[in-house]
Amino acid sequence: MSQAQSRFSRFAQRYVTSPTHAGGPDLERLLKLAQPQPEWWILDVATGGGHTALAFAPQVARVVASDFAQAMLLAARDFIDGLETSNLDYVNNDAERLAFTSGTFDLVTCRIAPHHFLDCFRFVQECTRVLKPGGLLLIEDHVMPDGEQAAHYLNTFQRLRDPSHVRAYANYEWEGMFLDAGLTVAHTEHFARSTRLLPWATRQSCTPYTIERLQLMLIQAPAAARDWLQPQCAGTDDAAFDQHYILIMGRKPE
Repeated sequence: MSQAQSRFSRFAQRYVTSPTHAGGPDLERLLKLAQPQPEWWILDVATGGGHTALAFAPQVARVVASDFAQAMLLAARDFIDGLETSNLDYVNNDAERLAFTSGTFDLVTCRIAPHHFLDCFRFVQECTRVLKPGGLLLIEDHVMPDGEQAAHYLNTFQRLRDPSHVRAYANYEWEGMFLDAGLTVAHTEHFARSTRLLPWATRQSCTPYTIERLQLMLIQAPAAARDWLQPQCAGTDDAAFDQHYILIMGRKPE
């Protein structure tokens, strides 16, 4: 079992109840951007707690929720089945090796997960493969500034809290992956969300030592990283910082 599988299996129920994953205006924004149609089949990759799949389910014919952590998928199924949603299927699957026939889905979604993937470009290629001609790939994830040094510092900060974090990408890197996979970039946008450090760290069972190091990274962040993080009350129990996200949508040629 990979490190990411192990950690997501361990913390599966926390992702079902996590406020960041369970709700927020970004879910509504995903729906508005995709404009799902009643006849669509949708694949939600790395479904986590199942919240994105659940948001789309009432508006489409079928949603397949996939995740490579079996415990996470079971937690999502228990959560969603309790809400009596009948048009969802669940598949244990690796995001970089999708077990679906080419040209199956009208829309593929992936929300707040690609930073865990070992080969993000392969994931984008696989999503493109399983889309129908004219289909959409819609991704939300952490986004990094263009500067390499600031991005390295910020990825290190994220990895300290969660060792299964591989890398978050800058806007130009996302656009490059979409274009290289054969997608037309139809839309990109960014938003920031203030995050309190202690709940964010304890959700991953960080030790007091790790939390102290995270606090120090906030305090000692170089200028470009500090401008991105916008730290508040660093070094205290009220410490908070900004996390930045990208919404990017691509279309497969007809």
